[in-house]
Amino acid sequence: MTAKIVPPSVTETAFTCPHCGALTTQHWSDVYGSPITDEPRTPSIPDKGAKEHIIADVKLPRETKQALIEYISKMESGEPFAKRHESSSYLNNQIDNLFLSECYNCRRFAVWVNDKLIFPPQRVGPAPNADLPEDIARDYEEARSILSLSPRGAAALLRLCVQKLCIFLGEKGKNIDDDIASLVAKGLNPLVQRSLDIVRVIGNEAVHPGVIDLNDDRDTANQLFDLVNAIADQMISHPKRVSAMYEKLPKGKREAIERRNAKATTKTPEGA
Repeated sequence: MTAKIVPPSVTETAFTCPHCGALTTQHWSDVYGSPITDEPRTPSIPDKGAKEHIIADVKLPRETKQALIEYISKMESGEPFAKRHESSSYLNNQIDNLFLSECYNCRRFAVWVNDKLIFPPQRVGPAPNADLPEDIARDYEEARSILSLSPRGAAALLRLCVQKLCIFLGEKGKNIDDDIASLVAKGLNPLVQRSLDIVRVIGNEAVHPGVIDLNDDRDTANQLFDLVNAIADQMISHPKRVSAMYEKLPKGKREAIERRNAKATTKTPEGA
């Protein structure tokens, strides 16, 4: 059963978290600011060597060092987080039209300007097949995050996913037509063959994986999302499920099957 999805919205107090995907309560906050007056009057962002410098400082008390390292780690994550202050001076500078929602489940913040979700980038399209290799899933998720802003870019990333899938399945990944022919020779499922041919034709047969096609649009990208998942399901997930069921058979039954298969492969053909 598919989990219910409630799109993030400034009109809701519970929706599907754009970070963790849980449908849960969201706590809203106004944002307050204080002018930066210390020189150089720009945001204070730790440099790359800050953590190592603190670790090497033998004069810092252990608790202070630990607190500073935790703070720098949070800053390095690139995500907004709450920093408590006892002073109430911040309450004098409310920033209108800027809001935060905090997920009850993962405690991470989302950033909103007016009614638009700014961070994290809102992912559009179906979630990736759970069995996709990590690097392919990463490209797939990036395509989801930029679909609204750049359908062409999303489609280019998805074609790259197809290329990587072909390589994962033992092909060269240089020419999708050649890869399809090779996979067909290996007994490729006709539905997967058809899916790969759709990818090839959608790209006008001249667009290389990862290259932007000026004719791409949102509909093309949406088709590519479905096709990547369909290929992964047929070539990775389905064999994985069958293998898992086979391994659950009693050992004696598996050995009998293997003996039968061994006899079938060594049997002398008739008329030889």
